[in-house]
Amino acid sequence: MTRAAREIRFGTGDGRRPVIAAEGVRVTAGAFTVLDRFDLTVDQGEVVALTGVNGAGKSTLLRCLAGLQPVTEGEILVLGAPPRDDETFWRDVGLTTDEQAWYPWLTVREHLELVRRIHAPVGDSCPEPEALLETFGLSDRADVTPMTLSTGQRQRLSLAAMLARPSRLLLLDEPEQGLDQTFRDSLGTLLATYAGDGGTLVMATHDARLAESAGARMVTLHGAGRT
Repeated sequence: MTRAAREIRFGTGDGRRPVIAAEGVRVTAGAFTVLDRFDLTVDQGEVVALTGVNGAGKSTLLRCLAGLQPVTEGEILVLGAPPRDDETFWRDVGLTTDEQAWYPWLTVREHLELVRRIHAPVGDSCPEPEALLETFGLSDRADVTPMTLSTGQRQRLSLAAMLARPSRLLLLDEPEQGLDQTFRDSLGTLLATYAGDGGTLVMATHDARLAESAGARMVTLHGAGRT
């Protein structure tokens, strides 16, 4: 193993480890190669924006980082260990996708309160539900159920829920979906603040303006095609 590869996997000589270290990640689906020997290192406090055309592998990579998609080849370490779909992992990692599930009998406010209870104790760094409702423009919809919201409002609720709980890493799949440009600009500031407070964030996005306002490092995926 080369010294460079060893540093990606085990950290640098000063004892620091990257939050994410992916080496030679390959993912295939039948005869189709989605990711081909992809490498990625993300340090604490970084925002990384995964860009590329539809089908380039952005969502697949996020699922690999979340431990929900097995890799065909290569290795991924998240917070120093392979990602795993268990309670300990999800206490540190938040994930949003376009398939969020909602409890049909809970209101918008109650969803945020439930997130805080599940992840208790919640420190001062996590805003109270009322503050999140105001920040995400949901105060006037706080007492309705999520399925009565518009697509953009449900997206805002998903993002608010991510910030209602402690986390060390957020994985966001196209967080700009359904949001108007004004709120996208506000979201960029919120994401930059999360990173400034020590969190790490990887998002798949088609919105270069959002990535720039969040202070993101751009990583472009190109896809691979048939094997």
